[in-house]
Amino acid sequence: MSRPPHAREKVLDAFESLLIAEGERAATMDAIARAAGVSKGGLLYHFASKEALEAALLIRLEKCVDEDLARMTSSEEGPVAYYVRTSAMDGTALDRAILAVSRLAQAGRGAASDALRTVRERWADTLRPHVADKTALDLVMLISDGVYYNNALQHDGLATPVPATPRWMPWCSSSHRQPLRATDRGRRPTARRSRSDGTGRPRPPHASGRAARPALLRRP
Repeated sequence: MSRPPHAREKVLDAFESLLIAEGERAATMDAIARAAGVSKGGLLYHFASKEALEAALLIRLEKCVDEDLARMTSSEEGPVAYYVRTSAMDGTALDRAILAVSRLAQAGRGAASDALRTVRERWADTLRPHVADKTALDLVMLISDGVYYNNALQHDGLATPVPATPRWMPWCSSSHRQPLRATDRGRRPTARRSRSDGTGRPRPPHASGRAARPALLRRP
C-alpha cells in the first residue's frame, strides 16, 4: 500500500525540528522516526540515509528562497523595504529552513555552508539594482541583520515597528548617487558602525534568519 503523500514531508519536518531544537548529532535516524511518528522502515522508504534527508532539506531551503525572492521583486513597497521589513522573521518556513541548514553547516557539512552562502548572494543580487552602490548594499544587508537581532532579543517582537519608508531609504536607493561627505558621517549610518553591537565589540555569529552568515559559522 502506498504511503500518504504528506508522509515524506512529515519526516522532513521532524528532521528539521530536531536540527533546530537539539542539533545535528541528536538528529539520528531513530530519533527522526520517533519524532515523525513512523517506523524505521517507513522512514527508510522515503529517505534511505541521513545524507538523503540533508539533500532534501537543502532543496526545501532553495524553494523557500525562490518564493521569498518572488515576493521581494513584486512587492509594492520595493525590494529594499520588503527585505528589511521581513528580516524580523520568527518561525516562518524560510526562517526554520535557514536555521536547520545552519545547524548542518556548524556540523561541518560543506554543502550546507555553500547553500547558505548562495542564499546570501541571491538576496544581494536581487537588491543590487535597487541601491546606489556597494556601500549602500552592504548597509542594507547590515540593517537587515540588526532587525533580525532586535527581533531575537525582543521575545514578544520588535520594540518598534519597521517603518514602511525608512529614513535611510533615499540614501540607499539607486537614484541617489552622491558620495558621503565627511560632515554627513555623524548623521548617516555606516557599515563600520553597524558591525558592532553598540559597545565597540564585534557582533557574534548569526544563527538563523536573514542574518545567517556562512563565513562565520564554526564547529560547536
